[in-house]
Amino acid sequence: MNNAAVPGVRVGVDIGGTFTDLVILTPDGRLEKRKIPSTPDDYAEAIIAGILDALGGAGGKIETPIAEIVHATTVATNAILERRGARTALITTEGFRDVLELRRIRIPFSYDLDWEKPPPLAGRALRFEVRERLDHRGAVLTPLDLSGLDAIARTCREEEVAAIAICFLHSYRNPDHERRVRDAIARRLPVVHISLSSDILPELHEFERTSTTVVNAYVAPLIGRYLENLRRRLEEIGTAAPIFVMQSNGGLVPAGTAAERPVLIIESGPAAGVIAAMRAAREIGHDNVITLDMGGTTTKASIIEDGQILRARDYEVGGPVSVSSRLMRGGGYLLRIPVIDISEVGAGGGSIAAIDSGGALRVGPHSAGAAPGPACYGRGNTQPTVTDANLVLGFLHDGSLAGGALPVDRGLAKSAVQSAVAGPANLSLLEAAHGIHMIANSNMVRAIKTVSVERGRDPTDFAMMAFGGAGPIHAAGVAEALRIRRIIVPPAPGLFSAFGLLRAEVEHHTARTVLTATADARFDALQSIIDEMADSLKQRIRAEGLAEETIDFSALADMRYLGQSSELMVPLSELRIGDAVLRAAEDAFEVEYERLFGHRADHRAFELVNIHVIATIDRGVEHGACWDGDADDDSVAGRHRSVYFGPEAGSRETAIVSRRALGVDPRDGPIIVEEYDSTVVVPPGWRAWRDGQDNIIIDFAEAAD
Repeated sequence: MNNAAVPGVRVGVDIGGTFTDLVILTPDGRLEKRKIPSTPDDYAEAIIAGILDALGGAGGKIETPIAEIVHATTVATNAILERRGARTALITTEGFRDVLELRRIRIPFSYDLDWEKPPPLAGRALRFEVRERLDHRGAVLTPLDLSGLDAIARTCREEEVAAIAICFLHSYRNPDHERRVRDAIARRLPVVHISLSSDILPELHEFERTSTTVVNAYVAPLIGRYLENLRRRLEEIGTAAPIFVMQSNGGLVPAGTAAERPVLIIESGPAAGVIAAMRAAREIGHDNVITLDMGGTTTKASIIEDGQILRARDYEVGGPVSVSSRLMRGGGYLLRIPVIDISEVGAGGGSIAAIDSGGALRVGPHSAGAAPGPACYGRGNTQPTVTDANLVLGFLHDGSLAGGALPVDRGLAKSAVQSAVAGPANLSLLEAAHGIHMIANSNMVRAIKTVSVERGRDPTDFAMMAFGGAGPIHAAGVAEALRIRRIIVPPAPGLFSAFGLLRAEVEHHTARTVLTATADARFDALQSIIDEMADSLKQRIRAEGLAEETIDFSALADMRYLGQSSELMVPLSELRIGDAVLRAAEDAFEVEYERLFGHRADHRAFELVNIHVIATIDRGVEHGACWDGDADDDSVAGRHRSVYFGPEAGSRETAIVSRRALGVDPRDGPIIVEEYDSTVVVPPGWRAWRDGQDNIIIDFAEAAD
């Protein structure tokens, strides 16, 4: 199959907890946008509504052919957070059924004596042992005993198990035992989904491999049903366009692959925003950027350094902060997957504010979501949210959001803030709203420090790119707290992640444990492994109908000092392994190690643990698209309103402008830029202008001087 783009429009769809964002790229390079309230009972409903609104004709059918749909979704993440996945069992090596309970003997907060670890996704009654054992080379120590499988299958049937994870010790070296058990279980339980650790994560470390495989099994039936329902609903409106899904690593996979390995798409939405930010930053010459992506439910932060995204090996979802940070592990369900280094906190526009039992003001992590939404939506919620606070402060337009599609009532916002926060805390209405706003900011500062300071990076060395529906409202306050002096707000910031989907490429990843001291490395053996991995990726790509001629291969290595038990990921300069490639990897490892831990070992003895091979497929997609400038809202021309910027600046009469009206010459704040999908706040002490790429640039005024 030729990877060149098929005629027709391309649709990027990003489902968030509050809104579903659609960006539609027409064949002539124009971009259209839609922002639709998410429909948690059936996420496909919002997608179909947005497509029909943009492309629909008579009879609920689309009139314009669709070439492809590129999709990011929180369905898998929400299934884990809300414990709505499949009833899952685990089959493992005798003596290892409690690996999921033991975890890594870590907690996220050292002195939180009341912390409770999340319950395993496979309960103990559904964790079964099989007599078998391999050594670390894959040789059989104890032959596989299949005699207990009838009883295991019977229990799974009685307990209505829908998914089974199989994880045997050292199966990354020899998958034979796992495959034989899979085949035997499949004959007994033909409709049950089965995930093998040797397929999902063929690497050493039994807890990481077990946890990742169990998560994959837990969400696989749900994701399979969701994608099949989406495909069917799209056919009903007249399109059989292929569906691609964003992975956590920033690459796309076909929907079929996502259904088989849904663990790869756990953080698909945040990854899309980082990909878009990387490309946008390159276009304007900013190599070092911190991203701030604030939506209705959460805020995500990541780093782009030297023009490249930063990748991580581990990710935890479901803890107090969903992160890849080494300092916060232990709070959630661990995934060892290729992932963009992203931290996520429960601070979004819908995050609920309340006074706790000790009299302190708390914001999040609980969210009003899309339904009922913030109090100002008038849908029955009376608890104040960050959006309500921003409306009270004057940051948001009283009347409607999303181009008039979403009515909001400032009176309802005032009532919610007054009754739940201002009254109980003995604060004025504006003081209470400002307090909510500032605590939300502090939560976002925590997310940014997780991917910067804790990674050995100084935030002051970076610009900030702010997007998401609420990101540009809070960007200046967050940047000031971190002493960041430049903010970049891209066009259509509230739909930026959906735009990132259209700029992504298909990407496949595979890994293999090699476990050798670099001083003893056999280059011929390592090269043979790399070649086998590349060939397996080519076969997978051919099976998906994509042309292997456009594949670009790259490689990464997990390395550690000899004698250590944890690794760091570093790039390999090329796929042809040799002395120079390994020496360069050792140097890169030491640089990163010193950045993270503040020192280097007094020896240069290294161990190569895993090799990763990545295949990126160029689909011939043109990225030179532009937003429809005619859609810029000039109805705000000449408007002003009173905005409260805190106790020091007080209330200021503030000009309200559109992006186009902001102009290319620097203007001192306060200014508010209102758009269809977001609002940009430029406080006093900052100045803003529009650059040649239609980005809004906001500089701290003293730094600009």
